[in-house]
Amino acid sequence: MKNPVRYTITSALPYANGPVHIGHLAGVYIPADIYARYLRNNGKEVLFLGGSDEHGVPITLKARKEGVTPQDIVDRYHNIIKQSFKELGISFDIYSRTSNPTHHETAAAYFTKLYNEGKLVEQTSQQYYDEEAKQFLADRYITGECPHCHNEKAYGDQCEACGATLNATDLINPKSTLSGNPPVMKETKHWYLPLNEYEPWLKEWILNGHKDDWKVNVYGQCKSWIEAGLHPRAVTRDLSWGVKVPLPEAEGKVLYVWFDAPIGYISATKEWTAAQGRTDWEKWWKDPDTQLVHFIGKDNIVFHCIIFPCMLKAEGSYILPENVPANEFLNLEGDKISTSRNWAVWLHEYLQDFPGKQDTLRYMLTSIAPETKDSDFTWSDFQAKNNNELLAIFGNLVNRTIVLTHKYYGGIIPEMGPVTDLEKEVMAKVAEFPQRIGESIEKYRFREAQAELMNLARLGNKYLTETEPWKKQKEDPEYVKTILHLSLQICASLSVLCEPFLPFSAEKLQKMLNLNNKNWNDGGRTDLLKAGDKVNEAELLFVKVEDDAIAAQVKKLEDAKKANQLANAPATPAKEDITYDDFQKMDLRVVTVLEAERVPKTKKLLKLKVNTGVDTREIVSGIAEYYEPETLVGKQVLMLINLAPKEIKGVKSHGMVLMAANADGSLSLMQPAKNINAGSTVQ
Repeated sequence: MKNPVRYTITSALPYANGPVHIGHLAGVYIPADIYARYLRNNGKEVLFLGGSDEHGVPITLKARKEGVTPQDIVDRYHNIIKQSFKELGISFDIYSRTSNPTHHETAAAYFTKLYNEGKLVEQTSQQYYDEEAKQFLADRYITGECPHCHNEKAYGDQCEACGATLNATDLINPKSTLSGNPPVMKETKHWYLPLNEYEPWLKEWILNGHKDDWKVNVYGQCKSWIEAGLHPRAVTRDLSWGVKVPLPEAEGKVLYVWFDAPIGYISATKEWTAAQGRTDWEKWWKDPDTQLVHFIGKDNIVFHCIIFPCMLKAEGSYILPENVPANEFLNLEGDKISTSRNWAVWLHEYLQDFPGKQDTLRYMLTSIAPETKDSDFTWSDFQAKNNNELLAIFGNLVNRTIVLTHKYYGGIIPEMGPVTDLEKEVMAKVAEFPQRIGESIEKYRFREAQAELMNLARLGNKYLTETEPWKKQKEDPEYVKTILHLSLQICASLSVLCEPFLPFSAEKLQKMLNLNNKNWNDGGRTDLLKAGDKVNEAELLFVKVEDDAIAAQVKKLEDAKKANQLANAPATPAKEDITYDDFQKMDLRVVTVLEAERVPKTKKLLKLKVNTGVDTREIVSGIAEYYEPETLVGKQVLMLINLAPKEIKGVKSHGMVLMAANADGSLSLMQPAKNINAGSTVQ
């Protein structure tokens, strides 16, 4: 479609069981925002849709783990995600959610239409069932041993240890996460979308129709799926949380999340138009003059290029996506981003740690966007991008230009003086940037587009440095007027063209220049500012990122890695069995610490005086690295009081305090949950 009347831009709905991280931003939301802002600045009619995906098993699992309802979970994370996007400047026209009534009605109606028209097929199958919980088990409700790496905590759909994709029936010794019991196989009925019937159409539409305009990674994955042969895919499942299947015989069943989530784009459109008192939502989805573009990560390619288009085709009245510019994955410090391992940079935390640096993150992630292959985020690179590029190139040009304008002309834009071949060359180059940057954006090459934007800043910096107005002011003041007039015009061009990439900096720069212009093609003009108008005092567009800020972020990641290693460290193997009589010989008691002091000339030892209930005695304990002596006085701990005395560093120790050794070697005292009589026995 060469000249669409309007654009419907969707961004993959983030899952509302946790906050969003930089991988989500680089893969989906920043590219989508750049594209939407660019189109708006070109006068196009744009609807940019976002929202939270609030159904599915991971949400019910998290709710069960925390002892709250699924609604509690989605409310919490929907609000965090929505606010984080807003603070980063992601310019959604609406950010909706799939738990709202409009979505439930829309998704149920969509299913009903396909069902009534015979577009769905009914099948029965054997699925795992928990007899104690009286519930069919989704894949994530089943754990067991991975058949590949033998990780004993693999899920029914994936092993997170080795990354293998699994079926629940692949697991060795499967167990239900609800009861801990082995599940049984039981027959259940579901409705399926027969993808196999759409194979000929998909081959024509994708393999022949989009071979040249879809990204290689997207086209390749689609081709592989189609040529491997498609099969019917269930659109319902046995769960209580989700959009209820609108059939009387479907009690206890909901729409499968892969089916209901993309319908969220449509329900969000209905919600948006209704909020404006309009009823024309269909033009965004059914008018052939509308171009539909999906921004997603590579894990969503199949859903947005094959399954959702088949849903749209089956319904019959919807337009199909013109493009699906999916990105690959972003890694973090050389390792795969993992929410379960907390190996991520979370957006809401970044915004707290780096206030006012939204554009630095946008710039960084666009510069390393995984457009054709996986890429890597490092904090050292983040610091370099900010200090050596945004600050040293872009910010430096703006600051020097405005400061000199105030120094020489009191902030009044000077008349253009004599123009040399150099100025003509610079102006000609400036004029090329809107088209050059725009063509890259339209081809979804956002890294390339942003690099061209920085080339404009480099051009301005080079011109200012070569002409040296600070040296020429005395010898050729008329030419200095030319230099600063043109340099101000380049700053104005930057303020227009950087808006899709750096919206906060664009707004700040336009305020400095007293300019209010977002018309894209004006970014190539060198007459946006008028001689005689005033520019405001210079403000720093970008602030240096210091070493200590980066060190803090690196430490945060290191701490997360250590915590994850500890949480997943294997337990020490059990020792050989002892007899009950052997156990009975141990006299374990609750004792009260009366005094505590360090053992001289040692780092690890404390001398404790304790009340055992039967006497008062001294013991030596190796906990000086973990507890200050004064904090122990008055505490109650567990102790083996009939251990034979032993002299340690000149102190005779009469017993042993019980401690738990963590996987990292750290020690923790064993203490009763509440104070009880000293000398109470441990049963």
